[in-house]
Amino acid sequence: MFRGLANRTVFPALSSASTRRFISVQSLLHGSPEAKKAGELEVQQHSRLVARGKYLHGFEVHRVKPDSTDAYKKAAEKYYSAIKDDPKLHVKLTGSWETIVGELDTFLHILEYENYDGYDKSTALIRESDHTKAYKEMLPFLTSRSSQLTQEFAFFPTSPPRDQGGVFELRSYQLKAGALLEWEHTWRRGIEARRQFVAPVGAWFSQVGRLHEVHHMWQYPNLAKRKETREKAWQRDGWAETVSKTSQLANHMDSFILVPLSFSPLK
Repeated sequence: MFRGLANRTVFPALSSASTRRFISVQSLLHGSPEAKKAGELEVQQHSRLVARGKYLHGFEVHRVKPDSTDAYKKAAEKYYSAIKDDPKLHVKLTGSWETIVGELDTFLHILEYENYDGYDKSTALIRESDHTKAYKEMLPFLTSRSSQLTQEFAFFPTSPPRDQGGVFELRSYQLKAGALLEWEHTWRRGIEARRQFVAPVGAWFSQVGRLHEVHHMWQYPNLAKRKETREKAWQRDGWAETVSKTSQLANHMDSFILVPLSFSPLK
């Protein structure tokens, strides 16, 4: 970390014009206040263009010891049901799932907050309440955990609570930096081909945590019906083009098959 101080490079004296050019280059390399402000503004504009409403969704991923999944489920139900039902928190539990194809022994919980201010207030209240004790009851069963804050795409609002049964598919895309707006535009045009056969559960793009990431979720009666539905969509005009264009915008993508936990509002 301090290695550069031991071998400092001495630069020759610069003329005033050279000094200005040098400062300009340094600003470009290290990020001038103006450049940083412009970059932040661009991100905000993109978010406003593609996001729906004021809601913020927290993705909480828990990786559990293989021999502790049953104990974990009981502890998770206690915690997530409690915060969902606490009227002071204004937190909605969109759903809770277990992965059965993909990263096994992995659980996903999606929480809905009233934007960043609501997130700040809700998480502060949780830390100051007995809910913290319930959360800590899950920790002995975990091998790792991660979180991400996301917003909904305007064209893809999250489904309300329902009980349809079957399986869920979560598809996650790590986009190339700067590709979010193009991805959204392409999906907005092509999504109707899929809507004719299956209603989407929701779609989100990351705001905090791992950036340049997009998720969308679907629900099917079973994997055989999933295969049939996807094959029908490929026969519709526009869908093949949508998939081709969006795949070029992604560095990599994942598909996970999930089943809802007993207390999940979406199941």
